Amino acid sequence: MSEVFIGSIQPFGFDFAPRGWMICNGRLLSIAQYDALFALIGTTYGGDGVTTFAIPDTRGRTLLGQGATYFGHSYSMGQTGGFETVTLTSQNLPMHTHMMMASFQSATLPAPGAGEWLSGANGSDPTAGDAVTVHIYAPAGGTMNAMNDLTPAGGSQPVGIDQPFLVNNYCIAVYGIFPSRN
Repeated sequence: MSEVFIGSIQPFGFDFAPRGWMICNGRLLSIAQYDALFALIGTTYGGDGVTTFAIPDTRGRTLLGQGATYFGHSYSMGQTGGFETVTLTSQNLPMHTHMMMASFQSATLPAPGAGEWLSGANGSDPTAGDAVTVHIYAPAGGTMNAMNDLTPAGGSQPVGIDQPFLVNNYCIAVYGIFPSRN
């Protein structure tokens, strides 16, 4: 293989780092031992900057290019982010409505029965207050549409958001040609 630039990151299809490369696992390196690599990446990926610095940790990560995107997001060198799973709440769902099933029959019960959504207002119980009349209107033609349960559904389980992936062994060149800026 021809000589590479120090600090180059490359995927390999085998499970070890070739000579002159290290697996990108976030480990700390000695500045004294790898001064050329430190001169290029500094503490971008961690370390104290006095005796140690870290190489990138690409495990479980998607690599992105630095800079601003077309959509206005900006990413800087060494920045991490994202989640493997998320738990959706009602705030994550688009606005929507649910229909309710009702009957044209008079309500005679003070509380809804099984499978019923409304009941009659009954003021005979002192804690119930005044009787209330509820007017429910159907679309023209008198047809009401049935709906499913109004009870909450789901178990608040996290949803996986991983994109399809293929695992490779990302390594960083610790020896090679020191790149010039021009």
